[in-house]
Amino acid sequence: MKIYFSPFSPYVRKCLVTAHELGLNDRVQLLPSNANPVQRDQQIIAQNPLGKVPTLITDGGAVLYDSRVICEYLNEVGNGGLFPRGGDARWEALTLQALGDGILDGAQIARYEDVARPEALRWPEWRTAQLDKAETSMDHLSTNPNLIALNRVDIGTLTVACALWYLDLRFGDFNWRARHPAVASWYAEFSKRPSLQATWSL
Repeated sequence: MKIYFSPFSPYVRKCLVTAHELGLNDRVQLLPSNANPVQRDQQIIAQNPLGKVPTLITDGGAVLYDSRVICEYLNEVGNGGLFPRGGDARWEALTLQALGDGILDGAQIARYEDVARPEALRWPEWRTAQLDKAETSMDHLSTNPNLIALNRVDIGTLTVACALWYLDLRFGDFNWRARHPAVASWYAEFSKRPSLQATWSL
């Protein structure tokens, strides 16, 4: 399998963490990419019309995109249990994945506001509102600690962990741990998993 790679994409990281958890890490080849919201990468567009990472090419030559699709595919290839097969557990894991992806969506929009939009056109209130999605999401996790129990390893908890990794990477002054100690305590332990300690580079 091959995946278009960016070292700072939290969505690519989510896919690689998933592959690592499933023992597929050595089966995924990293391809260089230059995905950008303004200067679009024609090499990726040739495979994925959205021109976004992650984009995965399967061993059979099929092209998959969106981290949710790719992670579920990897789970099937690895015969894993990161996506519960049915019942309440499945919907809870998928909803938690959506929460983590929503944190990432807001954080990435805020990042683009900082680095991609010309300074004269920036909208500080918009940026603040996007990061507030992380605040309200962590409030939710703090009041529902069962969602992030340490013995729970599924696509939901892994996605939330990748979202917190990205907040640390891009928003060092966000200081979320001071406001959300329960989430911080969980992340400190959960992020010790080998998949979340792993690093990838071309």
